[in-house]
This record gives sequence, structure tokens and C-alpha cells, in this order.
Amino acid sequence: MITRWRERITDAATGLFRHAPDPLADTLGHPGDPGLFGPGSVTWRLMSDSAAFVGGIRALLVQAAHPEVAAGVGDHSVYREDPLGRLSRTAAYVSATTYGSLPEVDQALTVVRNAHRPVSGTSHRGTAYDAGDPGMGAWVHNALVDSFLTARRTYGPTPVSDADADAYVAEQVRLGQRLGVSPLPDTAAELSAWVAGHPAVAPSPAADEAIAFLAGSGLPTATRLAYRRLFAAAVVTIPPRLQQAVGVAPRPGAVVLGRATTGLLRAAMGSSPAWAAALERCGEPRPPGLRFRNAPGTTR
Repeated sequence: MITRWRERITDAATGLFRHAPDPLADTLGHPGDPGLFGPGSVTWRLMSDSAAFVGGIRALLVQAAHPEVAAGVGDHSVYREDPLGRLSRTAAYVSATTYGSLPEVDQALTVVRNAHRPVSGTSHRGTAYDAGDPGMGAWVHNALVDSFLTARRTYGPTPVSDADADAYVAEQVRLGQRLGVSPLPDTAAELSAWVAGHPAVAPSPAADEAIAFLAGSGLPTATRLAYRRLFAAAVVTIPPRLQQAVGVAPRPGAVVLGRATTGLLRAAMGSSPAWAAALERCGEPRPPGLRFRNAPGTTR
């Protein structure tokens, strides 16, 4: 019964992200390649937990608080027609850049650059945007980093020390530099202050549309309740100024329900199979005391 319960929850959760190719399908073909971060990194440990589900939702909410970024997504993305495809491609990018070998990291970045090349226009407030602009890219990248760290510190199974938080942010600067974005704050405090105080943040029609999508009304019934708890868990960790910009408000009990939901996912799914595959690629053992659902030699 426990096995069936775990399989049902895992299938429901991972089914949302199976609408894009596995970015690490060939990762074991790059033996010894540590990628951008490597087995001893804080990034590999921090990103392996189910709290990353909250971090991903939070990142998209925070990104929508920048009107020009939101306009770029609204004007050029196909998320309305292919919502699960967009979600899957975002998850694939995070997996590849976190746990991939360097060729897989560079391939993921090439895909992003190619997708961003035609993305330009003008937002509702008459400000020009270009997805290739280093400042816009920094907003997207830094929102991801800040969100995954915040979610892990709020909903993870163990505390994240200030030293580890700073190490994670400094490691992520390597990815930002490879992307060619700037500025890149290199401590946790500087990063959170930069995101919370960004001068471009403001309400926008594009953000309203994005938030309506992110609220999850179009999800399958089986996953909608859990997703809405994760959504509320993400909202409550966002700085008030950014909450106001995207029109969301924290709900009472959101942190408690968020911890319960991420705990349920953790018990069912175990640690990230991408982490296990990356460790195997580097010839490193899986950490003792953790459960991984993928067998050796597999990536999912």
C-alpha cells in the first residue's frame, strides 16, 4: 500500500513535467564531468528537495512583477496554448543547468538564447523590452535563485545556514555569468534586497494574466488541491511590495500547509533523481539515509 501511495503521488507530480524531453537523458555519457557546480556544491544538495516545487512557483510569480518581463512572456510565449509544455521546459532548464554536465548546461543555455532572440516589444507603460538585455535576464535569473533559496529555507527538511545560503548564491553567479546577465549579487542578503527593492517592479495587465494562469485553475482535478497549497506557500514568502505588484495576498496558515504538502511530496518522491544521476556521472556514491526513486544507470 505504501508503494502504491508513493507511486500515485509521484506520477501526479512528475506528470506535470513530462511534456518536454529529459534534459539529462544522456548525462551518464559524460563520465567525470562535474558540470557547473559538482558533487560538493551547496547547489546540488539544496535543489534536491521537494521544496523546489514551491521555489519554482515563487520564481514565476516574482518574475511577473517586472512589467517588461511579464510583457515579453505574454506577447511571445505559448503558455496559454501549451501550459504544461511551458512548465516542463522551465523545469528541464533548471534540471540541466543544475545537474547537467557542461555540454548539457551549454545546450540548455543555447536553447534559451535562441528562444529569447525574437522576444522584443513594448510594455503597457510604453517601455521597450528585449529578452537579450542583461538587466532583464538578471531579473529572471536572480528571481529563480532567490526563490529556490527562500523556499528551501522555509519548507526544507533541515535548516540552511547563512554560510550555505551565501555559498549557494555565489555558485549561482557562475550560471548568471554564463548566461551573460548582470548585475549578479553574490550573497543571500544582497540578492534578496536587490529583488525586493528593484525599481522596475509595478502592476501590469500582463502580470494579471500570468497570475491567473499560475493560480492553477486549468490543472487536472487530481493535482489542483496540492498545487493550490504550494501556490499559497509560495505567495506567503514573497516580499509585500512584490505581492502588491502581482495582486496576490498571503493566506492564513499557508506556511503550515506548505510544510505539510512539501513533506508529503518528500515522503512519496524521495530526493531528486537528477541529483542521483549527476552523482553517478561523477563516480560519487549516493548520500546515506536518503531515498532515490531511480535505479542506478537511470535519470528519472
